[in-house]
Amino acid sequence: MDALDALINRVSVPRLCEPAPDAAQREQLFRAALRAPDHGQLRPWRFLTIEGEAREQLGELFAEALLRKNPQTAEEALNKARNMPLRAPLLVVVIARTQAHAKVPTQEQVLAVGCAAHGMLLAAHAQGLGAVWRTGDMAYDAWVNAGLGLGDGEQNLGFLYIGTPEREPRTAPQAVIEDFVSAWPSA
Repeated sequence: MDALDALINRVSVPRLCEPAPDAAQREQLFRAALRAPDHGQLRPWRFLTIEGEAREQLGELFAEALLRKNPQTAEEALNKARNMPLRAPLLVVVIARTQAHAKVPTQEQVLAVGCAAHGMLLAAHAQGLGAVWRTGDMAYDAWVNAGLGLGDGEQNLGFLYIGTPEREPRTAPQAVIEDFVSAWPSA
């Protein structure tokens, strides 16, 4: 698949199953991530891979987070939280680890990590894998992030769910470019 095809036609694929990406595919995913724009070559990213039984452990961590917020959380909500990480054979936690820098503001570093995550999504699509970037309450929960080992100055930007598409991915909707692009100054 050529680069423009991947850029123009990538879609989120939420229905994923085994197998997970193999070692060669994973290497390509992370190589793509590490090519993100990186002003100052700060490499403000870190990634955690979660698979196999570790997905169940993450589900328990999610349930604990819900119970910490509300000890009366219904069992149905707890079970939903426990099953969230089981929706793909591989999860990648995208972590921004920003640092003080005179020329590279924190926001720019976080954007670089977002670009790294997008690079992984594009590399997954180009290899025929399915992937979706999920955030939500669990990505921002202090208990979850402590359980994942995030330290000071680190921020969870979300979870990439990666695997084999359960069915043919949908066709990417084509937006009208003129709805989003204009010249400046306007006439």
